[in-house]
Amino acid sequence: MEQVILRPFFHRGQHQVGVFFKYNSEIREHLKLLRGLTWSKTFSCFYLPDNPENRNLLKSHMEAGNYTTDCSAFIKTEESEVLLKDELDTDSKQLLEAYILFLRGKRYSQSTVSTYCNFVNKFLLFNDAPLTSLKNRHLELFIEKVIARNNYSISSHRQCISAFTHLAVLLELPELDLEKMNRPRKSRILPVILSPQEIIDILVATRNLKHRAALALIYASGLRVGELMKLKLNHIDIDRRQLLIKQAKGRKDRYVGMADSFIPLLINYLNTYQPKVYFLEGPDGKEYSASSVRSFLKESCRRAGIRKKVSPHSLRHAYATHMLENGIGLRYIQALLGHSRPETTMIYTQVTQMDMVQIKSPLDLAVTKYKGDKAEGKLRLSRNSNL
Repeated sequence: MEQVILRPFFHRGQHQVGVFFKYNSEIREHLKLLRGLTWSKTFSCFYLPDNPENRNLLKSHMEAGNYTTDCSAFIKTEESEVLLKDELDTDSKQLLEAYILFLRGKRYSQSTVSTYCNFVNKFLLFNDAPLTSLKNRHLELFIEKVIARNNYSISSHRQCISAFTHLAVLLELPELDLEKMNRPRKSRILPVILSPQEIIDILVATRNLKHRAALALIYASGLRVGELMKLKLNHIDIDRRQLLIKQAKGRKDRYVGMADSFIPLLINYLNTYQPKVYFLEGPDGKEYSASSVRSFLKESCRRAGIRKKVSPHSLRHAYATHMLENGIGLRYIQALLGHSRPETTMIYTQVTQMDMVQIKSPLDLAVTKYKGDKAEGKLRLSRNSNL
């Protein structure tokens, strides 16, 4: 099996992650399927901006093409592989360790700890001022020159300010008044919704049995991709057609149903792959990678001819929307999705077609009136058809 090497390097004024390999036309063509990838003549490699998301994206993309990936060039720690602490001085490392303990003392999840520490880590590398004299302007400069300039999402921007808020509490910084810092409003973006036919098209286009079982289960039970990754075999009750989702978002357990039509696919998958602990397992028997799911879903959408921007969460959105369109009440959908607040579930009322299809377009009304007023009743809006 061919191997590629992921290695960090500095190019065009910023840190990059490069894909290095002995010349192979198949690897080259496989890499070209990944959007945003740039070729460097200087370093003779394809590359993306270096961040944890892009490293995982490259790794999962290569694994989806059955190539092995050497990531040993990246620093990893026992706490979190996203912290590059070797770049920090001794005092900053000690501060970061104290910050990790502080967040864990508040019982934040490992994901939240990693996210907040990433921002503080970047800030410590960016900032030259003594921490004891830190002011709002120092943080604003970091947001302007790092967060905004690198086009971080609004959600990440808000998480960054939250990370600073906890840092200010830990260090008891009198000059910081984070309540005065601008926290951008959350974007109100309606989810991309796939039709039932598009869901079937995606599943049919997914050739790999393991991949098809994963995508089918996300849609059939409305799972988050992280919930799918952590789903264990002893949490699957085939007789009762139920899944036990343990310690999901908000540290809540919940039960969700399984579709009867999914059971034959499930049994086929279990007999073929024989996973030991998790429903989805990587080559080493550990948890599967969420980025791998995103990668093969993208390939399935390409094969199915679907041009919408689809992610695993789109399947969960489709589950909720189709349930609502089939007459299931919002309260039940909220419980099945594991939403804490009904307002979160209410967004699906804005994308359901249950009522909207009954609303006539003014164009249809105008054409109908025209046909009723004219004796011939014909109106040509297109050369290829009569209305």
